[in-house]
Amino acid sequence: MKIEYSQRAVSDLDQIAVYYASSGDPTAGEKIAAAIRERVAHITEAPLFGRAIVQRPGVRLILLVRYRYKIFYRVAGTTVRIIHVRHMSRRPWPPA
Repeated sequence: MKIEYSQRAVSDLDQIAVYYASSGDPTAGEKIAAAIRERVAHITEAPLFGRAIVQRPGVRLILLVRYRYKIFYRVAGTTVRIIHVRHMSRRPWPPA
């Protein structure tokens, strides 16, 4: 399967890197980015594994438990589109 990242997801990943770089532990950001990429690779192997989000039709969610991130994505044909990456401590993503 092909992987695409929305502009928002790319921005989310950039913000994660900036946050950890400014926190004094830039290697943490690199570890989290690698874990996200690994989790996304798993999504391509089993795209319907993630939980469907009722409030957002067509959107699925998979957790990155170790680092407490949620990865929101859509599956369209042979493409997995990562649409948002959000830390679990943040307020819930408002419904569409």
